[in-house]
Amino acid sequence: MAKQFDLGGVIVATTLAFKEDASAPAGLAVDYDRFAEHCNWLIENGCRGVGPNGSLGEYSSLTDAERRKVIQVAVDTVGDRGLVVAGVHGVGWHQAQQWAEYAKEDGADGVLLLPPTIYRANDDEVIEHYSRVDEVGLPIMAYNNPIDTKVDLTPDLLVELAKLEHVVAVKEFSADIRRVLEIQDKTDLDVIAGADDLLFESLVAGAVGWFAGYPNAFPREAVELYTLVTSGRVDEARTLYRELVPVFGWDSKTEFVQAIKLSIDIAGESYGGPTRPPRGPLNALQREQVTTQTRRALDYLAAR
Repeated sequence: MAKQFDLGGVIVATTLAFKEDASAPAGLAVDYDRFAEHCNWLIENGCRGVGPNGSLGEYSSLTDAERRKVIQVAVDTVGDRGLVVAGVHGVGWHQAQQWAEYAKEDGADGVLLLPPTIYRANDDEVIEHYSRVDEVGLPIMAYNNPIDTKVDLTPDLLVELAKLEHVVAVKEFSADIRRVLEIQDKTDLDVIAGADDLLFESLVAGAVGWFAGYPNAFPREAVELYTLVTSGRVDEARTLYRELVPVFGWDSKTEFVQAIKLSIDIAGESYGGPTRPPRGPLNALQREQVTTQTRRALDYLAAR
């Protein structure tokens, strides 16, 4: 049974670097070299793996060729040092299944799967969506993000999804911390923390992994935070989390991709860069807030 697939640790939903190119969509081409460098940097700093082609990877703004090559670059870069969990989201199951087939062919270890995007599916349609991708045979982490998708993978719906052989975990992003224990009580799925600004609470409640956004900017500290909580050093973890959570809060806001990329650039150890439309730049106030909160975290970390 695929239920043994281990998604513990910090797996980073990777941002994607772009570079100016007048011939590319919106004048921005994927910078595969910088993306590879970023993936390598995350692994070298202790992260368990990478999750390309999630929302932070701006998958919905990519051409089909770009989207597939991103997975290939991640797999080639990470190698046997960690996991690659590929985002295979699609409007319909036929699209998501095809992306999962590509991910399998290209060497990904597992997939992250939203319910149908754009279309507000009912429970039967959600179950079929996951059932069809289950046929591919890769481990599946379901992604519950009712804020953006308007489809809620409730604990009772997850009971049905958990019957599928390859659905092994759920990335929980409902912002209802009570879900962690309820999902564990009703299913055999691993609960993976999905909201960075509920990370501490989710781990204390029993989440076993973190599929993360802000570790793109703070990978070492993210691994430290995860390790402190899971080793029982909760007070130390709380102290560190208190200084990071103000900027982590951007992970739950509309402009989370732009904010995380800006924080990467401020931290200065990797490359964030611009976003591709429809995501535009932060406004002046947002940029000031992200900058202030990022520097607060960096100042604290430097003074420790």
